[in-house]
Amino acid sequence: MTGRTAALLVEDDARLASLVAEYLGRHDVDVTVAGDGERGLAALRRRRFDVVLLDVMLPGIDGFEVCRRIRADPTVGAVPVLMLTARGEDVDRIVGLELGADDYLGKPFNPRELLARIRAVLRRGTAAPGARPRLRTGALEIDLDARAVTVDGRPVSLTAYEFELLAILARAAGRVLSREQLLDALKSQSHEAFDRSIDVHVSRLRAKIERDPREPRYIRTVRGTGYVLVRQGEPVA
Repeated sequence: MTGRTAALLVEDDARLASLVAEYLGRHDVDVTVAGDGERGLAALRRRRFDVVLLDVMLPGIDGFEVCRRIRADPTVGAVPVLMLTARGEDVDRIVGLELGADDYLGKPFNPRELLARIRAVLRRGTAAPGARPRLRTGALEIDLDARAVTVDGRPVSLTAYEFELLAILARAAGRVLSREQLLDALKSQSHEAFDRSIDVHVSRLRAKIERDPREPRYIRTVRGTGYVLVRQGEPVA
């Protein structure tokens, strides 16, 4: 990362928030703390942040609802969201991903890992050097420079993670990529074998770019292997 990063930490544990803010501040991340979900949403409406660190267990509305509202707001919806949770069940992680979170980190966590994950989600928001500016197949068009996606000329709003996943599939159009290859390409920092998170993100992508997500035209599943973005009409170029 270059320069300083602006992070919003939505966390009701004041001591933990203070420790996180102090550590990240020493590594070029300026942290604004909000003690509950409503205050976090209000902070997002007041100024721009590069990343949101969102606790799940909050007073009032929980982190899942905050994430849902962020993704429903077109003015802030694309900001990367990293969820912090003390829960260890896969179902909670899946719920967060389905609602639009870019990554998750279980409590207690090592501050160095939190910093690494912040850097990872921010890297996903940066186009790769030398990348071709536009990728197109059928009515789906991806502008790598503008980080914009359209289907039949209609703009599609994607999170940073979703955009990078779609771009990776498009660059390899016609070639099947395994979940492991996709996770590696996305520079996942997870130490757990949680490759099913890719399934969640693909499902969200299909809901946004496919006419009928149940009968996908673009992103096809190859059973037992992974996913492929299918070339249609004019090839990806």
